[in-house]
Amino acid sequence: MRLTKFTDLALRSVMRLAVSEEGDDPLTTREVAESMSVPYTHAAKAITRLQHLGVVEARRGRGGGLALTGLGRRASVGWLVRELEGESEVVACEDDPPCPLRAACRLRRALRDAQEAFYAALDPLTVTDLVASPTGPVLVGLADRPSGRTA
Repeated sequence: MRLTKFTDLALRSVMRLAVSEEGDDPLTTREVAESMSVPYTHAAKAITRLQHLGVVEARRGRGGGLALTGLGRRASVGWLVRELEGESEVVACEDDPPCPLRAACRLRRALRDAQEAFYAALDPLTVTDLVASPTGPVLVGLADRPSGRTA
């Protein structure tokens, strides 16, 4: 199974936010995008979706920024991936023209079971688990990379 780039970016963004220090200035969407080396517009879409899921809180204005919510820290990675990926089928049996085997196909069910097994393997993991060492220090180090901005 392969995750969409959108889901990958959303997961990496959550992980980056999870290692932000309590006393530090909150990260902005632009800073998250730069640390992940992705376009701002892509990061903004992922952050917006994460807000709708209640995983990220965004505050505007002075002192604003992004923060992971309590749900975001303890959320099951399996749940998060299911929400980000949506209810898509592994194979498209109902395309135009529809697959002639769709009425008696065992492959579709087997692939659906395999997809659920993939998600189930992620269910025990939380976002906090994902950022445990050695990952956390690497994520923190991403903020120290030069962004290409001039002073």
